[in-house]
Amino acid sequence: MKKSNAYLWAAALMWAVAARGQEAQVTEAEVDQAVGRGLAWIARGQLPDGSFGSGQAQNTSGIWALCGMAFLARGHMPGTEPYGAVVERVVSKLVEIQRADGYLGGNEGKMYSHCIATLFLSEVSGMVRPELQAKIDQSLPRALKIILDAQKIAKDENNRGGWRYQPDSRDSDFSCSGWALMALRSARLNGAQVPPEAIKSAVEYILRRHDQNQGCFGYTDRQGHAVTLTGAGILCLSLCGEHGHEAVGRASRFLMQKYEELPKQQYCFYGLYYTAQGLFQLGGNEWQVFSRWMYDTWVPKQKEEGYWDRNEQDRYYQTAMVVLAFTVPYRQLPIYQRDETVDEK
Repeated sequence: MKKSNAYLWAAALMWAVAARGQEAQVTEAEVDQAVGRGLAWIARGQLPDGSFGSGQAQNTSGIWALCGMAFLARGHMPGTEPYGAVVERVVSKLVEIQRADGYLGGNEGKMYSHCIATLFLSEVSGMVRPELQAKIDQSLPRALKIILDAQKIAKDENNRGGWRYQPDSRDSDFSCSGWALMALRSARLNGAQVPPEAIKSAVEYILRRHDQNQGCFGYTDRQGHAVTLTGAGILCLSLCGEHGHEAVGRASRFLMQKYEELPKQQYCFYGLYYTAQGLFQLGGNEWQVFSRWMYDTWVPKQKEEGYWDRNEQDRYYQTAMVVLAFTVPYRQLPIYQRDETVDEK
């Protein structure tokens, strides 16, 4: 009798685990040391105003927020040494540049940056000293309103429920929509009044980006940038309580066949981050196989100074994304907590 696809899939995963176990592996201590070197490099590049380096990192609020989340992801809380002040400066910088209407996108990054900055402020809320918390309490509701209002802009059926480059965009893309949804979920978990229908509409948009035959998620269609973005589909659905959705299973099977293609992708660090976050939500063999490959592949690529760089974009952005991918198991960021029963399957 022919073996079922599920049986063959499980056998393939177990073979991959065994094969990885025969290779030279990066240790947990070496991973943590790499994370530490990456954060030390980011901290050395922070300017007194809270931005980083020069060029894109100095002008893009989303990069500041990603760097701030990288420190939080390793447990470096505001008010603690050695990096609490780095996180606090990011908070101060973001609330300083926020427009009167609540927009955090600035001149670079647009709605991507706005959503990432909103996510960071939501995640760090409750961890800072009272005077900074007061600023977050004033800033965050206005930032969330920008996201909610942008989702309500009249769009056709294909784009409804999602987000794009500008608050008034009439089209959507899955990448920006993923950050917006995470910001809303984080804020709702933190007690903000986020309408359930906003989450529901976003999930419906994400499912329209899913290719049921291939199992992937696409950028503005169902296949574009699939290797990079499919992890985002798993993550977003999981964060919204859809761990058991058929799309999650299909997406995990797609990724387990494709993750080794990540270094060849146009936005490989973006894909690394989303794949790590998504597969960690699944746990089990999928996470074990992928994470072993991730650490063995990317720890040796770290530059001596501490950063990661593939001439993709800004070094601060790239390094923060690798740190966020590496530190998923640290479980420090509230938004990325998972149902621990996943590893019992």
